[in-house]
Amino acid sequence: MEIRPVTPEDYKEIVSLMPNQKELFLVYPKGKHPFTVGQLQELADHREELTVAVQSGQIIGFANLYDIQANEWAFVGNVVIHREFRGSGLGQKLVAYMVQIAFENYQLPEVRISVFNDNTPALLLYDSLGFKPYALEERSDPAGNRVALIHMRLRKEQ
Repeated sequence: MEIRPVTPEDYKEIVSLMPNQKELFLVYPKGKHPFTVGQLQELADHREELTVAVQSGQIIGFANLYDIQANEWAFVGNVVIHREFRGSGLGQKLVAYMVQIAFENYQLPEVRISVFNDNTPALLLYDSLGFKPYALEERSDPAGNRVALIHMRLRKEQ
């Protein structure tokens, strides 16, 4: 697997990683299904370090950094792995790469990530990397149901 910066030519494949409303909500709650290249471009205008994971020429993962607070923290956002590759350890490699960028390139003491309570695979993945919950926020899913957004953090000294 190769991990590299996003190019505009990647946008169409990135959009296809979120094929339905439920997956789009888990990855990008502000997104509207169907997710479009235009929405991704809008997201890209407000994010940093847009990154893809590529295997055999196919984009199989996407992540980025946002809300970078100098000398404090950054959030890893929009983490998604192609459904055929989930559970294979690629998500762990991609998130670990993003954490490394935040710590090394931005000299941050803390990296944060947020995940919805019903996204058990992501919760377990982030925990395995050392992220620990620090806050909970009530949200509504697309059907109007109450869900919890769990905010997690990983400190560099851990």
